[in-house]
Amino acid sequence: PAPPLTHTHLQQGGSSAESGVGARSEVTVYDINTDMLRVGEQRAIKRPSLQRAGAPLLRWVEGDAEKLPFEDNSFDLYSIAFGIRNVTNVPNALKEARRVLRPGGRFVCLEFSQVENPLLRKFYDEYSFHVIPAMGAAVANDRASYQYLVESIRKFPTQPEFAKWISEAGFEAVSYSNLTFGAVAVHTGFKL
Repeated sequence: PAPPLTHTHLQQGGSSAESGVGARSEVTVYDINTDMLRVGEQRAIKRPSLQRAGAPLLRWVEGDAEKLPFEDNSFDLYSIAFGIRNVTNVPNALKEARRVLRPGGRFVCLEFSQVENPLLRKFYDEYSFHVIPAMGAAVANDRASYQYLVESIRKFPTQPEFAKWISEAGFEAVSYSNLTFGAVAVHTGFKL
């Protein structure tokens, strides 16, 4: 029989995500934060869809996205959601992502991005810098974390700039799709 597909989902400071992969799959959930991994593990245990026969095998691994503890050519898919902004050296993390992908493997990154329309961007910036931190203070009693969130989004490269970084890491067929007018974007690339 063919070896099972192996996938990895990196959660570098992000929230848990469920993979839609099929039977015989293995999903490696990887995060630098032990507490985030434990929360994800507890949530996975409570999801009936992840407990049934044929559900993907979940592996929980702690570590740094810039120094992945996996062999070259180990994974078919590498996905990271709302976390690459928090990596200290993003180009290094992108090179590591490419290293662990098998030939033909796909890199997928969902990340906050830049609203491209100037009029909408002005409105979104006002909302981001004034409403989001205030909501963080009111709801979570943590204005500073939400202020950091907004600032880290603004410091992150634009969609074309980030696509260039992905290409420079050695990925091919790099593209991106904007969601919500560009407030979020999905970037993809392949190891060919």
